[in-house]
Amino acid sequence: MLDNKKFTLDDLEKDAKIYFIGIGGISMNGLARLAKAAGFVVGGSDNHPGERTENLEKEGIKIYGTQVAENIDDFKPDYLVKTAAILPDNLEVKRANELGLQILDRAEFLGAFTRTYKNVINVSGTHGKTTTTSMISLMMIDSGADPTVHLGADLDLFNGTVRTGSKDRAVLVSEACEFNRSFLNFSSTTAVITNIDHDHVDCYPTIQDVIDVFAKFIDLCNDDGYVVISGHDANTAKAVEEAKESFAKAGRKFPQVVTCACDELPCEATGKKADFIAKDISFANGHPRFELIHNGESFGTVNLCIPGSHNISNALNAAAAAYLNGASPENIISALNGFEGADGRYTIKGKYKGCDVVVDYAHHPTAARATIEAASNMPHNNILVVFQPLTYNRTKLLFEDYVTSLLPCRKVLFAEIFSDREFNMHDISSKDISDEINRRGGDSEFYEDREELKNRIDELIEPGDIILILGPEDIRTLGDTLCPKG
Repeated sequence: MLDNKKFTLDDLEKDAKIYFIGIGGISMNGLARLAKAAGFVVGGSDNHPGERTENLEKEGIKIYGTQVAENIDDFKPDYLVKTAAILPDNLEVKRANELGLQILDRAEFLGAFTRTYKNVINVSGTHGKTTTTSMISLMMIDSGADPTVHLGADLDLFNGTVRTGSKDRAVLVSEACEFNRSFLNFSSTTAVITNIDHDHVDCYPTIQDVIDVFAKFIDLCNDDGYVVISGHDANTAKAVEEAKESFAKAGRKFPQVVTCACDELPCEATGKKADFIAKDISFANGHPRFELIHNGESFGTVNLCIPGSHNISNALNAAAAAYLNGASPENIISALNGFEGADGRYTIKGKYKGCDVVVDYAHHPTAARATIEAASNMPHNNILVVFQPLTYNRTKLLFEDYVTSLLPCRKVLFAEIFSDREFNMHDISSKDISDEINRRGGDSEFYEDREELKNRIDELIEPGDIILILGPEDIRTLGDTLCPKG
């Protein structure tokens, strides 16, 4: 049996058959593709087959449209990989247990990749992981490194969520999510922390719990590696200090801390000005422009194609990580100036009745605030925000933050909370946020029915407006409804 926390891809039999439960998921479909590229025989099931599972079938991966015990007998896997959303009473899991098959968590399987590659850039943080990981990937591709990449969203260049790199397994660039402490399965040579905010409240009741787990994530970085951080994020500085204490107790050398900032003020973690700085920041139609400075030397001028000041921080963190792993200043500037964003991160879906339709995964209050600010700097008449919170626990514990982040909006239309991993133990609804916004003088409406929501959009919009759809994939599909492909 494999050690779930320590095995590498080389520990698996060359012809091993690996079965993914929930293979259509945003991360799982990518891992299935990476497993097939690594030479394994791959199959899997999903109760909600769609475009992603269809694409996997085209690549020769066996797909089952229902999750029943017979699938396991038919495919005869050596290992199963599942997500935290798959419960113990799942029929495929029960059958695997009856047969004595080894079951791996999604994060454990991804962890095997991080222990197999020579150089591993893991990108963590509450906000900006996908964008930063995507930017690093393009920089490393431009450098000729031919990285393997694992993302939490689709990227047009990859035609999916992953990229299969060179067979020498030299470089892996991967998104590292803290939910359910999953990134504690990962080993890093470069650990990136974009920021630390209170999120995944079902796992982390307090912000100190979040800081503590990020300190443990740093602890998994190689002693001769790098920790890239946003220089003015106080919570990240606290996590670094905690990790330093852990390294000292173990007699280990602490990785080199590399800081990024939009000014020359001393960074909280180092007491010195940042190593990577954005200088002379300006905006053209909402798109940031700045000079990228590394230790006093200019890399060149960055003209981002994606809006929002938060993406300056993402670009700095990406530039630092890529430069430390061999990308040149020219590679970095070229990649940043050509990057058009990952799917669901300020994605312009098209025009609807003369309005720009924009979708974004910004389900957390902090992310929503940043995305609304980005939209406000784009050419527009009015902005209509359509918002769906993600998970009941988060909505309950961050209720006040939801209210204050959305209260300034001219108009907000709420869809009901989406959650696929919990029950509504708090009797909380999006309507509660909507009512509180109205009580404080804002303008908000709640719609349980999706067709009624769309009809209300039709009534409110005028040509030149922006329809900003924020939240999980459940609500972002409204963008496809308004702007169908083809």
